[in-house]
Parts: sequence; structure tokens; C-alpha cells
Amino acid sequence: ARMSRTVVELFYDVISPYSWLGFEVLCRYQHIWNIDLRFRPAFLGGIMQQTGNKPPAMLPKRAEYLLKDIKRMAKYYQVPVKISGDDFQRIFRTSSLPAMRFITAIDMTKPEYLEPLSREFWIRFWSQHEDISQPENILTVARQAGLSSELSQKALEMISSPTVKDRLRETTDEAMKYGAFGMPAVVAHYNGEPHLFFGSDRLELLGSVIGEKWLGPTPS
Repeated sequence: ARMSRTVVELFYDVISPYSWLGFEVLCRYQHIWNIDLRFRPAFLGGIMQQTGNKPPAMLPKRAEYLLKDIKRMAKYYQVPVKISGDDFQRIFRTSSLPAMRFITAIDMTKPEYLEPLSREFWIRFWSQHEDISQPENILTVARQAGLSSELSQKALEMISSPTVKDRLRETTDEAMKYGAFGMPAVVAHYNGEPHLFFGSDRLELLGSVIGEKWLGPTPS
């Protein structure tokens, strides 16, 4: 019999392109590795603020590198992230709070939609370069992900409720308790302890720690 599954938590925010890369690869591996993948929508802005971290693109040399790095990783992982120099300003101007609250509301009501919904937010922001902060745009994303208008409307109303706000704050705090200072933060619970991996380029390492084999970016 196979050993019990390793719980792997993915703390992510749809404003983060590296989170999208990590998300897609873990989705591909969730049926190959003996893992129980749990999506944990959290708020990157809150983590940055509380840990004193700064957006990497604020350092011009690093911004220059990030452009190349994200393009290379998008190609390697076959995820349609499209990035240009203007995108850094777009990130600074966009709050992902409404989107992450909406995703949290869906997590609390219909978690089976979490994966397609999160993906549609990334596609809209990172492939189509469209807004994800206004209510009408959030509803468009929800429709693309296959949510009924009734469910979407209900989730949209929930985003101003204390329950949803608290849940997102708690998840964000939990990520920081594990040591997160940015996103994606992947936490593998193995041998009775949590192992934190930061970023989307540590997945081979994650595999080796939990005794699984890395089969490349698109395992078949």
C-alpha cells in the first residue's frame, strides 16, 4: 500500500506571475506525486507589508532580470504568462485584494471551482492584460471559469463580509507563520514537520525532500 499522502499547501496571489507558474506545475503533479495539494489563496500585499519585503521590480537591475526570467520560465513551464516592462507599473497600480477575497469566498462556498477560477484570474491579468480589480471584471472572470451568475453574485456580496476578510487575513498570517515573505509559498508537511519552499523554481527540491521524482515541467 502507498504511504499516506503528503499534504502540500500552495499559498498564492493572482497578482504574482511566479505564483501562476508554481500553481500550474503543482496542478500537473498532483496526480503523479503522492500528494494532497491544497490551494490557499492569500494576500501578497499583506505579506509584503508585514515582513518589510519590497516588490523585486523596484530595483531596476532586478526588474531587468525578472523580465527575462519570467519569459524563460513561461516558455519552460508552458504557461502563457506575457510580460513587458509596463507590467511592473500595472502591478503597482492594481490591488489584488478584491480578487483574492472573491477567490476566498468561493473557497468557502464551492471549493471545487478554486482551481479554474484562480487560473482565469491569472489568464485575464497576465495573458490578456485586463483589469481584475473591478466588480464587473471579477464577474467576467467567474463566468469564464464556469461559475453560475447566481454563485458569482453571492460571492461578490461576500467579499465585504467580515467572515471572508478574516479568512483571507488568517490564511495570509498562516503563510507568514511558516516563514513566507513573498509568493508563491509552498509548504510540504512531511515527517511531521512543515517545509517551506519559496518561488516556482524549487519544485525539484520539493520532490526530493518528500521522496518524489521530478519529471520535468510537463510530466506526462
